Amino acid sequence: MAQRGRSAPGARRAAPSKQRREPEDAIAALARTVRNVEAAVKRGHVTPAVRSDFQDVALLLREEHARVRAEQGGSDTHRAEQLKRLDGIGTILAKTAVRDPALLALLSEDAVAAVGTRTPTRDAVRTASAAPDVVETAEPAAPERRVVPQSVISRQLANPFLAPDFSAPRPVVARPRRLGGWELLGPLLSSFERAGGGAPACMALPAPSTRRLAGGLELMPHQAQLVTAAAEGHRTFLLADEPGLGKTAQALLAAEAADAYPLLVVVPNVVKTNWAREAGRWTPHRPATVIQGDGTTVDGFADIVVVNYEVLDRHVGWLGDFGFRGMVVDEAHFIKNKSSQRSQHVLELSERIRSRTVRPLLMALTGTPLINDIDDFRAIWQFLGWIDDSKPLGSLMNALEDAGRTPADPGFYPAARQAVIDQGIVRRRKVDVAADIPARRIADLPVELDGPAGRSIRASERDLARRLVSRYESALAARRSGTVVEGIDHDLVRTVARWELKDASTSTSSENVFTMMRRIGQAKAGLAADYAAQLARSAGKVVFFAKHVDVMDVAEETFGKQGIRFASIRGDQTPGARQRNIDAFVRDPDVAIAVCSLTAAGVGLNLQVASDIVLAELSWTDAEQTQAIDRSHRIGQQLPVTAWRIIAAQTIDARIAELIDSKAGLAARALDGSEEEVSSSTDVQQEALVALLTDALSASA
Repeated sequence: MAQRGRSAPGARRAAPSKQRREPEDAIAALARTVRNVEAAVKRGHVTPAVRSDFQDVALLLREEHARVRAEQGGSDTHRAEQLKRLDGIGTILAKTAVRDPALLALLSEDAVAAVGTRTPTRDAVRTASAAPDVVETAEPAAPERRVVPQSVISRQLANPFLAPDFSAPRPVVARPRRLGGWELLGPLLSSFERAGGGAPACMALPAPSTRRLAGGLELMPHQAQLVTAAAEGHRTFLLADEPGLGKTAQALLAAEAADAYPLLVVVPNVVKTNWAREAGRWTPHRPATVIQGDGTTVDGFADIVVVNYEVLDRHVGWLGDFGFRGMVVDEAHFIKNKSSQRSQHVLELSERIRSRTVRPLLMALTGTPLINDIDDFRAIWQFLGWIDDSKPLGSLMNALEDAGRTPADPGFYPAARQAVIDQGIVRRRKVDVAADIPARRIADLPVELDGPAGRSIRASERDLARRLVSRYESALAARRSGTVVEGIDHDLVRTVARWELKDASTSTSSENVFTMMRRIGQAKAGLAADYAAQLARSAGKVVFFAKHVDVMDVAEETFGKQGIRFASIRGDQTPGARQRNIDAFVRDPDVAIAVCSLTAAGVGLNLQVASDIVLAELSWTDAEQTQAIDRSHRIGQQLPVTAWRIIAAQTIDARIAELIDSKAGLAARALDGSEEEVSSSTDVQQEALVALLTDALSASA
């Protein structure tokens, strides 16, 4: 249907003058007339006046199209928007003509046109075209950051039948009854925190209809199940399979099964080239294009459009109007912060697709949907259309109503959790569905930090402990409640740890837990690199992970001095350079080590050519550590995988390693029904400070 023009988001609105005219523009006049003609044809009431209006619109549409293209003033974005509106009118015109052969004849080159005759339609369009522009006084508008690639404009102009069909979808209407006045999002989230043992989170999936694909490819049973679910009509999925179980292939083939083209895929920068490759492998008959920068090389006619989070802000405008029938968000935990720009863009695109398309395919892919706390679910559920900012939507709300319980009822929480799961949560573990993937283990290698660096780190740790003790004693002395606590006041210890953590996150003026961990990583870098070099010589290819660039630099310098060839995978590389390094490590037998950034290469990569991983620096969460290990421990791995954690003995590094291992249960409890304790990265940081302060107080007692 014809789309009304809209100003680009972010543009500054000028202050209007006192005399402001808002005449109907020529395109709006054409759109109004063509809608009247369309309605008359649908009623079967095609009078001579209707035929005259039809022909007028056809002729004037050509004139207006030529006028807009020839305009010298105005921005390219505005011109593209006008041309798109005109193409929408042309689409309606063509579809209307198909209903009545007599109208179709009026579009032929030799059709008689009453060119000199004035008609209401021509008068309206002529008047609108000649209407003076609105006079506005304002400061110059801010530069427009958004772009529309030329190939996308070419697609819009190539053929009116390529224009997206934004027929109004039929939303699922919720039936609020007993739950109309209840706050439900909090209880829904709590239902996952309360999950007990034996309560896995996976919707009921059908038996796989087929596993063998053209070209000799074959799906594993768990992959084929999801594809079959999409073929049978399910359209929203939180695909939370453990890393390494082939989520990319499942998403691409689900889109094929659902005919969800064109398909938009939003991914981290590090994996967008790999997504295009995987599309070429699993759906080779569906052309894929990757948006780089301003999109000058994008193929506007591709079936699969891959864009990374970092450039989404430039393209969100035209992507929202492109007519996507499916959207996949890879590493969906990237959108957990709903206040971030990338999350807002993803949610905006999802809402536009859902509002314009009947039952689009929406898939959120992440092996670690929960990083910090249970609220990480919110943005993902909203992307999928299950909730909005304040309440459940559509079929989820109906399912909660049908359960017949309120949050005050004992059985509400299991029923609510199941209602969410049935919307499309799919979670499978390697141990359950991929028994042929070899085992993995984490082995800790304690190292002693000698020399000036080691002495400096231990001195800094003592200074931090003394500062914590001082804050504790000051708080204890300032108490006015008169409460006396025998021994260590553990509640106060936790309060002091929270104060310190808050100060550490906002100040860099003094030594804190974050700067200490970075210094420990720097001190371990050479030792970790030496161990990785030994592994490469004795056991084959090795993946070396570090959090900080300076640690990667030391490792690469060490490998270079020892004559070991390596590939570097970092966040500041171009996609092409990064992919060349990945290919070198995977395909060249002489490239022995991949030096990887934990944040840039910890997701989405297939590095199963190596079975040994060196973790030179610790993560703050088990989820991040697991993501890194699962670059090798995944489908296609033939050998047991060992992750070697380099731990600085007798420092806070060792304490943090223990905490990560003991507090690794957030996703396990919420998704897998485990009884393990829920934890977050903040928990680990705080608990490390609690342990440091408790040890210092115990030593001084």
